[in-house]
Amino acid sequence: MEFYLSLLTLFGFRILLGLSAYVVILTGQISLAQAGFYALGAYTAGAASSMWGWPIFPAILLGGLVGGLFGLLVGFPALRVRGLFLVIATLAFTEIVRMVFLNLKYTIRVGDRTIGPAAAEGFRGITYYFQNGWSSLQIVAFTWFFVLVVLLAFWLMDRSRAGAVLRAVGEDELAASSVGINLTAAKVAAMTAGGFVAGLAGALYAHYATYVSQEDFGVLLATFAIAYALIGGTGSVLGPIAGVLFFSLLIDGLRFLGDWRNLLFGVLIVAMMNLRPHGIIDVGLVRRVASLLRPGGRKAYAGD
Repeated sequence: MEFYLSLLTLFGFRILLGLSAYVVILTGQISLAQAGFYALGAYTAGAASSMWGWPIFPAILLGGLVGGLFGLLVGFPALRVRGLFLVIATLAFTEIVRMVFLNLKYTIRVGDRTIGPAAAEGFRGITYYFQNGWSSLQIVAFTWFFVLVVLLAFWLMDRSRAGAVLRAVGEDELAASSVGINLTAAKVAAMTAGGFVAGLAGALYAHYATYVSQEDFGVLLATFAIAYALIGGTGSVLGPIAGVLFFSLLIDGLRFLGDWRNLLFGVLIVAMMNLRPHGIIDVGLVRRVASLLRPGGRKAYAGD
């Protein structure tokens, strides 16, 4: 039972990370900054609860707010460039964050323990859950509370004018600009929202892991954040969930293959990109399902 609860908790972090990339990808941008926001949320929330004595809920929110703030700050200069230049700029941001935490030393003594970021040794002692006797079930419930809130918020956004604006920018910037959409504002808003969600994910991860290090927040994490959304599809907020399940099956479900797993992993990714170039849950699938669910939709769809 503990194994499945642990897996559900990890799924929660990964889904939030995928959603943080999803909202940016809606605007047609590929960002590797999500790992940097994740790291900022982890270190900030860890310091808030273990060093400053904050309750867990405001500590997690502070991690998200710091991620969102840096999303806003990164958004203005970075989103003035496009394509590979944006990828390089956001990767540079993630590496800067990693280097800062690699050299940051800010520790305090609590009893017989030293708590806080200790440069290359990482940040130990983020033990709020365990100091307060939280069970694995409580940790899962707390994590998934944030997951469900973010999912609901993005689901509502997708069905609002804001979602239509983001998708319009992603599909055709020239057409979006011609109807009065402020491209910079839309992109910066998406980056800010993505930074906030990634910060939440990092804050939750830090309290679950109890120890974080700058090594946890490299380019591989940023790549997975993008992959969750792209492979899962951006047709719906369910896309990143599908992406997380797909990668979790490959990573965790094929361990029995040993080193052959890495080869099969690459083959399956290439196959998926060819079979479903727009992701598992793309816009076409969403429209077909919506058509089937409408009254009389089955007959209309059959007639097509």
